[in-house]
Amino acid sequence: MAWIEDETPKPSTGAPAWMVTFGDMMSLLLCFFILLLSFSEMDRQKYKQVAGSLEKAFGVKRATQIMDIPKGMTIITQNFDQEIIEARIREDLSKEIDDQLANNLEEFKDQITMESSENQVVIRMMGESTFDSGSVEIRDKLKPLLINVAKVLEQDKNNIIIAGHTDDVPVRTGPYRSNLRLSIARAAVVAEFLLANSTIDPKRIATMGFGEFRPIGSNRTERGREMNRRVEIILGGLPDFKR
Repeated sequence: MAWIEDETPKPSTGAPAWMVTFGDMMSLLLCFFILLLSFSEMDRQKYKQVAGSLEKAFGVKRATQIMDIPKGMTIITQNFDQEIIEARIREDLSKEIDDQLANNLEEFKDQITMESSENQVVIRMMGESTFDSGSVEIRDKLKPLLINVAKVLEQDKNNIIIAGHTDDVPVRTGPYRSNLRLSIARAAVVAEFLLANSTIDPKRIATMGFGEFRPIGSNRTERGREMNRRVEIILGGLPDFKR
């Protein structure tokens, strides 16, 4: 009996030859898109606005309105990680101010405020909460608050501006013959106090005096003049004055 040889092709062992070319192409494409990502720039402000709009659209509610987006922990998202620190700084500053107002500075609860936005924190000390009329000596009762604020600010890396303001009542006594000079001196005194009671890098602090020229209230009312007599500790840039 003769044997008939089976001529059915036998499957080859291992991956087909085209897989090598395919693998090389996938590796090249992966490298290409990684390079595109590394070269790209993101408009963070627009991205956060879109994120906030989506949050409102889907009915997500928070006790505090924020416009933050999810933050990563990779090298690519390194810039977003800093904002986690800034959010903690805002919370710590708010807590320190609330605690002091509740326990030690109850009479100044309408004069000491804090405003917080995405890129800026403004601590506003109005009226005679910081200085007596015409004086550049910090009131002893306010010093614990300034010390605690300084301890929080030293944990951050943003620039700090100390801004002095006055009402439009002319200065009639003392060594400072104008509101502008008085506001500059008060800003300098607060800056020196913060530096003396913390490890804040002096390069981060700048002082400015505006006298009566940037009011936030009406100088025709007692409350308005009280609001205008103020010292502001600003973490970030100066607030926008368009009045």
